[in-house]
Amino acid sequence: MKQRKRELNIFSMSFLDAITAGFGAVVLLFMLVNQNALLETQTAIKVTEAEAQRWELKVLTGQKNLVQIKEQLQKQLQEWTALKALRANLVSEVQDTETKLATLTEDSAARKTAIEKLKADLATLDSETKKMTAAAAKPAKDSEGDRIRGFEGEGHRQYLTGLRMGGQYVVILVDASTSMLDRTIVNVIRRRNMTPEQQRQAPKWKQAVNTVDWLTTQIKPGTKIQIIAFTDKATTLTPNTEGKWITVTDGGEIDAAVDALRKMVPKGPTSLHAAFTAARQLEPKPDNIYLITDGLPTMGEIVPTRQGVTGRERLEHFNRAVRQLPVGVPVNIILLPMEGDPEAAPAFWVLALRTGGSMLAPAEDWP
Repeated sequence: MKQRKRELNIFSMSFLDAITAGFGAVVLLFMLVNQNALLETQTAIKVTEAEAQRWELKVLTGQKNLVQIKEQLQKQLQEWTALKALRANLVSEVQDTETKLATLTEDSAARKTAIEKLKADLATLDSETKKMTAAAAKPAKDSEGDRIRGFEGEGHRQYLTGLRMGGQYVVILVDASTSMLDRTIVNVIRRRNMTPEQQRQAPKWKQAVNTVDWLTTQIKPGTKIQIIAFTDKATTLTPNTEGKWITVTDGGEIDAAVDALRKMVPKGPTSLHAAFTAARQLEPKPDNIYLITDGLPTMGEIVPTRQGVTGRERLEHFNRAVRQLPVGVPVNIILLPMEGDPEAAPAFWVLALRTGGSMLAPAEDWP
């Protein structure tokens, strides 16, 4: 028996081919779309990472700026506190002055009495001047019997100055800043790097110490005295006597203070504000202030936050410091030379003139 041939269905084969081709096209399309989506996703991730890094940098920069702003704010608060205290002092001083002025204005009888007393004091001073002139014409025995300390210069010289040691309450203010090492800036820098013993032997500093020594020889027993060295702060040369007077008896008190000054090493900036504030705190107020310095101050009541100071700033520091002086007290100035400070001499001369004191610019070998 003959085997029948299998019939071939043409329609069925074409349908399967179409389905297979369509499925392959879908798979190909899916792969292409998926690849593009992956590339776009990677690009978006990179952009997002760059944006995140940019914002992170901004945050770090902002934190640094915030720290700097906090530091500046702290400094400004400190300056504001100091200025507020200065304002309070000025207001108090103005009120005291107004009270005194009102008292003097209302009490005409007291003014007349004061005028008569001044006339009597002037007559007494004239009489003493005549006696001193007559004594000066005699051989030099002078009044060393009344002195408790002595000072001799080279060749036993006698010194004639415009300074007069007087009053029951005397303050001596000594500048102990770095500039007291020499007369020129170059030599100051050079001596600043020497040993402490070499700095104590600097001619200018020795002159300042000898000036204090000479001034104290004019002090009589029973006088109240205070010797203060100042840089950026004031230091009494007799320990534990801040705001107090020392009564001179046998001269040992002064010897100890002068010895302490000789052992000091000039160092630091100059603050007349600190010196005059220390003098103002003494009660009762001084009869005479003697200031030994070499120029205008390099700082005021606030410690500077930057290096260097201009001539105009030094003059401003000086004018603010003068406001701390007790009212009605003569200021006698011994101005040692220092280069680069041309406004110092006029400013101190005006201060001496306004307060009724005197000013001396000594030679290198004085006293």
